[in-house]
Amino acid sequence: MATHAIAPALATAREIAAPSVSVVMPCLDEEATVGVCVAKAKEWLRRSAIPGEVIVVDNGSTDRSVELAEAAGARVVHERRRGYGQAYLRGFAEARGDFVVMGDSDDTYDFTDLSRLIEPLKHGADMVIGNRFAGGISRGAMPWAHRYIGSPVINFVIKLFFGTKIGDSQSGLRAFRRTVPDELRLRSAGMELASEMIVSAARAGLRIAEVPAPYNVRRGESKLNTLRDGWRHVRYLLVAAPDFLFTVPGLLMVLAGVLATGVSFAAPAGLRIGALTWQPVFAGTILTAIGVNALLFGVVAKLYGYSRGLVKEDRWLRLYRRWFRLEPLLGIASASFIVGVAIEVLLLAVWTSGAEGGHLQLAALAQTLLIVGAELGMTGFLVMTVAAPDPARDQ
Repeated sequence: MATHAIAPALATAREIAAPSVSVVMPCLDEEATVGVCVAKAKEWLRRSAIPGEVIVVDNGSTDRSVELAEAAGARVVHERRRGYGQAYLRGFAEARGDFVVMGDSDDTYDFTDLSRLIEPLKHGADMVIGNRFAGGISRGAMPWAHRYIGSPVINFVIKLFFGTKIGDSQSGLRAFRRTVPDELRLRSAGMELASEMIVSAARAGLRIAEVPAPYNVRRGESKLNTLRDGWRHVRYLLVAAPDFLFTVPGLLMVLAGVLATGVSFAAPAGLRIGALTWQPVFAGTILTAIGVNALLFGVVAKLYGYSRGLVKEDRWLRLYRRWFRLEPLLGIASASFIVGVAIEVLLLAVWTSGAEGGHLQLAALAQTLLIVGAELGMTGFLVMTVAAPDPARDQ
């Protein structure tokens, strides 16, 4: 995927003349601003001589929002399932234009100049994001915590996990080809839809551009809940990146567990740390067992994502698909289990014979092998269940 810095357009040969545009706005009790936003968008369409429509998705308003939106010339559709994402997904499905512009109906975005979003699409971009930090944020338009903590942190996580270079991943002003939502199979019901769009676009290799977009003080009560909505973004990003959340930490824990187990055999009396003596035998078992569990969970999550079309194939996924199948996993699980049982039987014979000497390290190793064997075996059957091909994907 190619992402771009702030630029008015993308240089490419693909040209689309005079496209029709659908402007989609979610609405929940925005009577103070929805009519103004619709009027601005309609005026831009008229002034630009672009055929188009303005769609307002009412998400259960109890004020005069619907009446005012219709009076301003919008086509109003109703989505009873509450949520920022639900409203937008309904609006995207209703859109009939070649290009779709999305933006909140609280008058924070400038609908009088949407050409800046459309031009990059005409020249090859698949998605365009209005960067508020580049366009200028009015005093009081964005809480300090959002501007200097929340948005930068989410931008960093998206860049780290998914390799994008988006300067304002949480901007609500965007434009894209009408087919993009279906291509990306968007499904988030809440505010995390903003993150899902970028993550899915990055994985699909879509071309993303950014343009400056001013951000103004909203009128009316904000529907944003900082902690709840911020957590939903972070939660989505973590779940969408199982390698970072489970696989890599799990692998590191396994390595630490193996090291601790080795130390317990090399130093049976324990390690002297000041006045204390530490015996890492239990740490080895715990770290290895938890690490294997986390690693397997990450692998299964990635296989599941691939089976549902959410993750693109890479070299690691090809490796997972080759080895993380029922038969190989059952084979490794059986070997681990058999060795663990053999050690336990040997220790039982030693203990019943009355032989002296501690065998704590061997006992811990046997238990580790039994636990790991059980985890591998169960994972084999789990892979068959959750990573089975999605029939809808192959149609």
